[in-house]
Parts: sequence; C-alpha cells; structure tokens
Amino acid sequence: MTNPRQQTPIDRVAEAWVNTLVTHDPTIGTYIGRTGGGLPDYSPEGGDAFADAQRTTLAELEAATPVDDVDRVTRADLAAELRLGLAQHEAGEDLRDLNVIESPLQQMRDIFDLMPTSNDADWADIGERLRAIPAALHGYRAALELGVERGLVPALRQVTEVAVQTRRTAGTPGTPGFFGLLVAGQDPALEVAATAAARAYDEFADFLDRDLAPRAPATDAFGRERYTLASEAFLGARVDLDETYEWGLEELARMVDEQERIAAEIVGGSRHPGIVAEAIAQLEQDESRKLRGTDALQRWMQETSDRAVAELGETQFDIPAEIRALECMIAPTQEGGIYYTGPSDDFSRPGRMWWSVPEGVTEFDTWRELTTVFHEGVPGHHLQIGQAVVNRSTLNEWRRQLAGTSGHAEGWALYAERLMEQLGYLDDPADRLGMLDGQRMRAARVVLDIGVHLGKPHPDGGTWDGDAAFAFMAQHVNMNDGFVRFEVLRYLGWAGQAPSYKVGQRIWEQLRDEAAAQSGAGFDVRDFHRSALALGGVRLDTLQRVLRGELGQN
Repeated sequence: MTNPRQQTPIDRVAEAWVNTLVTHDPTIGTYIGRTGGGLPDYSPEGGDAFADAQRTTLAELEAATPVDDVDRVTRADLAAELRLGLAQHEAGEDLRDLNVIESPLQQMRDIFDLMPTSNDADWADIGERLRAIPAALHGYRAALELGVERGLVPALRQVTEVAVQTRRTAGTPGTPGFFGLLVAGQDPALEVAATAAARAYDEFADFLDRDLAPRAPATDAFGRERYTLASEAFLGARVDLDETYEWGLEELARMVDEQERIAAEIVGGSRHPGIVAEAIAQLEQDESRKLRGTDALQRWMQETSDRAVAELGETQFDIPAEIRALECMIAPTQEGGIYYTGPSDDFSRPGRMWWSVPEGVTEFDTWRELTTVFHEGVPGHHLQIGQAVVNRSTLNEWRRQLAGTSGHAEGWALYAERLMEQLGYLDDPADRLGMLDGQRMRAARVVLDIGVHLGKPHPDGGTWDGDAAFAFMAQHVNMNDGFVRFEVLRYLGWAGQAPSYKVGQRIWEQLRDEAAAQSGAGFDVRDFHRSALALGGVRLDTLQRVLRGELGQN
C-alpha cells in the first residue's frame, strides 16, 4: 500500500485559502460539506477585504518552494486564479455582478438546496442563513450603487429579468415564495426569518426596477476587454477569441452536416432542407421514447445512471466505491436547466444530478436526454469531480473541492458525450441525434457569445447584437421559445461561460490526440483518462502544461 503523501508548505497555503474562502463566503462551506449558515459580505468593503486576502495568499504562495510535482501544479494553478480574481476586482466586476443565472441573488437562494434538514442543528443553520439575507442584500445594493457612480452598470435586460426572478422568489401575499415554502411547518421563529428574507427580496426587486434599471445601458455586449477577463475565468486559459469565433462557425457547420446525415437515417431517403425537423417530429410521436411526469423522469435518470456506472466501471474506468453512488434528483426550483453538485469531502452527501423542470412541463423524450445523463453523471461530471474528492492521499482540499474551471469540467463532460458514442452507447440513430442536438447548440453558443460581446460580423450580414442572438439560437436548437429565451438571456449576462463547453471539449480532444500521436501504437486512452482525472480540477492552461510535460505531474 502506498503511503499517503505528506502535507507540504504549499498544501498548507492552499488549505488555508479554503478556510479563507469559507470565512468570506460561507456558502462555499456548505458546498464542500461544512456545517453553518451565514452569507458573504457583498458590500464594496467586503469586496476590498476579499481582494486583500487574495493578495496575502498570493504572496505566501509565491514565497513557498514546491517540493514535488503536485506542489508545482497547485502553485501554478492557484496563483493564476488569484491573479485573475484581483484583475476582476480592479476592473470593478463585483460592482456590476448581476445576471439571470449566477449572481448573488441566485446564489443566496440556491445554496439552501444543499443544506441538510434532518435535525434541529440543520434547521438552526438554515435560520442563521435566512436571518443573514437582509444584511447581505443591503451590502449588495451598496456595491451596485457604487458601480452606478463609477459607470459600471449591468445591462438593462439583465436588471429587468432579475427583478422578475426576485419577485418570484419573494412570493406574493397569499402565495408564499421560496423562503416561505422552505420553512413551512417549522418553528415559528423560522417563519419570521423567512418572511423577513422574502420582504428583503421584494424590496430589492423595487430597487432594481426603480433605481438601477433607469441607469442601465441598453447594450448587452461586454466589449473585448471585459470579455477577455470573463473568458479566461471560465476557461482557465486565454484563447485567440477571433480564431475561436471562426472555428465556432466551422464547428457549427460540421454539427449541422452530421445532424442532417443522422436525420436521414431516421426518416429514410435523401437529405433535404428541414430533414432534422422532420426526424424530430417523427421521434416526438414515438411513445416508446416518452416519459410522463417527473417521477418517471427521475426513475429513468437513476436507472440509466446506475447502469452506466456499473458497466463503465467494469470496462473503461477505475470507479472507486465512494463515487459509485450518484443520486438523480428533481430540483425544487422550476427555472429550467440540469446541473450537478459534487459530493461533500467526507461523502456524507453524495454527488447529485439535478433537473429543474419548468412549470407545466410533464413530458420528456429519452432520445433527447440520454446523453444528458452521461454528461452530468458518468463518465461526465460525477466521474471527474468525484474522482478528485476521492484522491485525498495526494490532493489538498482546494485541489479536491474547489479548483478547476467551467472549461475543464464542461469541456470534459462534452468530451464524455462523444466518448460514449465511440463506446457504442449511442448506436441508436435517435439517441445520436439527441447528442448532436446538444453539440450543435454548444457550437452555436461559441458563435453567438463571442459574436455579441465582441460585436463581430453576423454570418447572415450586419453586426451581432442581443436582439440577433434570439433568432440565431432558435435556428439552431429544437426547443420551445421559453427555453431559447432563457438560454440567450443567460449568455448575454454571463459572458464567456457558454463557449467554455465546446472550447473546453476542443482542448481535451487536442490533448488526447497529441498524447496518441506521441505514444503511437502503445497509446491506451484509459491511461490518458486516468492521468488527466488524477489531477482533479485545474485551469485548462494548467492541464495543457501538465499533459504536455511542461509542468510537473504526480
């Protein structure tokens, strides 16, 4: 048996940084499985204090000497993240941090989904967090007001949409919102705290409509300077944005071509305009591919996930016992979207795949969603993120629980979708069409996101803007108008995140192909996967340096 790696000075800096993060943002503590309530200080003073902590940690990290390859990866990766965080603070991004998907108003609400409710201590933590909401919103408002003074204001579309979301979270007289439903039937003191939290949300919506919206710019574009920082934050690498836009156009054309070929297999006959829509219409009438109700959806997700874990654990991956349990859940929200939350550090909370089913949606097509289970579960997010948590003997807590970027994680998950096709799990043309539907959407997002935020020429003529994005997205996805609207609003307010999926997949595939070319006949893709996943979450530039032999690897 291999002896556990001894903790090093760099490990101690990284572990201390986790504690610092939890102190400044207690919701991170909940995410990694620690108990307690509380919320971040979103005020300008809170932002400055966090930046000071970043500078202190960066200095400590740079002063420490790596003792092995694991240290070299930790030092390079964490230092790059700290420098990026400071650059974002200097640019005032925390003073206009508001969007429809992932900003303080959503973060404060969403963290309750991960809080246990099994005993009095759990409910005490929930009460503490509920009582912290009014002060947290007061500080957040102060930050946005300072942003207005400095000319740093989120786009009007985001402000008005978030105001609607915020009122829905608050609820209305006679119709309890999220907080009221959360504590229904609990101690009256909790109900008082929930009422105060709901009132604070409602008042914040008034602030957004009355004070922030009139000062918000109509343009959705971030511009090149802001977008460069945002793109690096999600990728963990700087890419040539203009080259990536042109590649996105080529990749989108390739996805359309591939999808049309599969559609022809489904309907029979030769390819023609509209054949994809024809194939989809045929599949949507196939009762054998239908699920009705969220109970049926949850059961199907769980059965599909369990089968993938069992089979891939025998043939393709070393799947430790700790992560063979993956819970498939219907989320308590109805915002749309599917997401994964990792296991706690002690595995008392398992990895979970969540489906936030929009109100009124009761039918689901298995051909559309099979690849989604592989993306969120195994061999996608759950294998990647869970494997890092398992690797306690080598990786410090920051590397196990918090390191990594969207490009690394989402890129791997898209890579995993294609891998499952190569392994024969998508041999049914309908299931393959569903996978390509998602891949086409992700390619379209590269074009749309970079196009809008950098003001690139539109492929159909003219220049990209927010309005053009809705029609373009509708052209490339087979989803209802509500889904298209939700997705595009997300891209407009969360710049750089949507392309990280497909760009991350591109980088993962490039690295695998480089390794195969270097190893020749001796290449074993399972060894490549094992080595890459053993790193845990890292920036994509760190992943590239390690796998190319430019930085240490254990």
